[in-house]
Amino acid sequence: MKKRVGVIGVGNVGATIAYNLALKESCDEILLKDIREDYTKAVALDISQASCAINSKTKIEEVSNNADFKECNIIVITAGIARKPGMSRDDLLLTNAEIMKNIIEEIAKLNKDAIIIIVSNPLDAMVYTALKISKFPRKRVLGMAGILDSARMSYFIQEKLGKKDIQALVLGGHGDEMVPLIDSTKADGISISKLLSQKQIDEIIEKTKNGGVEIVKLFKTGSAYYAPAHSTLLMIEAILNDEKKIYPCAVKLEGEYGFKDTVTGVPVVLGKNGVEKIVEYKLSLAEQKAFATSIKSVNTLINKVEKYIK
Repeated sequence: MKKRVGVIGVGNVGATIAYNLALKESCDEILLKDIREDYTKAVALDISQASCAINSKTKIEEVSNNADFKECNIIVITAGIARKPGMSRDDLLLTNAEIMKNIIEEIAKLNKDAIIIIVSNPLDAMVYTALKISKFPRKRVLGMAGILDSARMSYFIQEKLGKKDIQALVLGGHGDEMVPLIDSTKADGISISKLLSQKQIDEIIEKTKNGGVEIVKLFKTGSAYYAPAHSTLLMIEAILNDEKKIYPCAVKLEGEYGFKDTVTGVPVVLGKNGVEKIVEYKLSLAEQKAFATSIKSVNTLINKVEKYIK
């Protein structure tokens, strides 16, 4: 059976995802969809020609007709307006909720078995929107965030300690209230709390939360895309190859960690069925409190979206 991945929103993140999928031959077919049809055709041609240099067998196609965007194993949605300097992820809420609603209504019927990965911001609220509109089970609608936030945390730890094997974990909403798990974060197998001062750890946490903001400020007219794209690629490959790997992803909670009917980042097992299991870490009291604060922040956005999409 052919592996088909659809990418909706062919900006920097979407194009980078497609490019890497093609060069790694992670799937057989890639469908690209964007409101900018000529631009998307150009991206499809460019990636196709690049992949020919290594004789990749992956086929890349621009799709403008909704009827042809069908039977995907995975659909990645990056569409939406991007942050500009001075904007928070939350500032994008209602505009991107409307875009997400329209996309899901267009593609859900012809992709009934697809697993949907959301990259659009504000991430957790967009996952919730996609779930509500698609009516897909929660295991097949998830968001990319925790892998990216954990990677950023790893980078800032390496700034302090040099190149080491960093195992960082960030849970909670993909926003200012994200929850880096210090007790579970290690460098060469040693807890960073034994290697760094509290002041250094506090600096790492602050930098992690603002990692995307710094890039937006430097770009001035765009936002990060290499790290988000690679984080998404890891999720796609884990699902297509049934790897059963554990990654932090944004999913709907139904009692896990003590919360229901909300979306947030938690460790999950990714396999051919999407989210195959939610892994519940034992959190310290401080982490529990921070996690509850993060959930509260996400729920504020979800409540606004709930009224808007009815």
